[in-house]
Amino acid sequence: MKSLVDHLSQYAAYHRDPRNIATHFIGIPLIVVAVAVLLSRPEWPLAGVWVSPAVLLALASAWFYLRLERRLGVLMTVLLGLCVWLGHVLAQQSTLVWLASGIGMFVVGWAIQFVGHHYEGRKPAFVDDVTGLIVGPLFVVVELAFLLGLRHDLKEQIETRVGVVRLRQKNAAA
Repeated sequence: MKSLVDHLSQYAAYHRDPRNIATHFIGIPLIVVAVAVLLSRPEWPLAGVWVSPAVLLALASAWFYLRLERRLGVLMTVLLGLCVWLGHVLAQQSTLVWLASGIGMFVVGWAIQFVGHHYEGRKPAFVDDVTGLIVGPLFVVVELAFLLGLRHDLKEQIETRVGVVRLRQKNAAA
């Protein structure tokens, strides 16, 4: 299994322009919540708890994050729990509200992502490796930690592999 640094470095290689990273702070949370909303129907009772596809996906994702690193895994599990809770709240609304909110956040989130990748001049990481879809939310949390002055060790390891965050120059290849 790849390490935390392996996954984040591979993902970060597609995200070195600060404008692209900034769009991910908005786009990825919107997409994660949208998926939680859309997968919060149907729900089934299981051992006194209501389970939905959103819960199952969140549990699988939490397992992935916890295997990479306990501290970040716990934080990601809490954040996923909040997303699933919000998803279930919106899924309990009318079908119109459920679908409009889920699809709307999904489309807006991806549109913001593609604007960021326009600045980057590179396609999204998941195009080359589907694990980018699960690493993306972790990347956003880690980048926020870096902005808060946390996890210097992790930041240095990633930057050693893929370089520092910098503005992409227009027509740099020309």
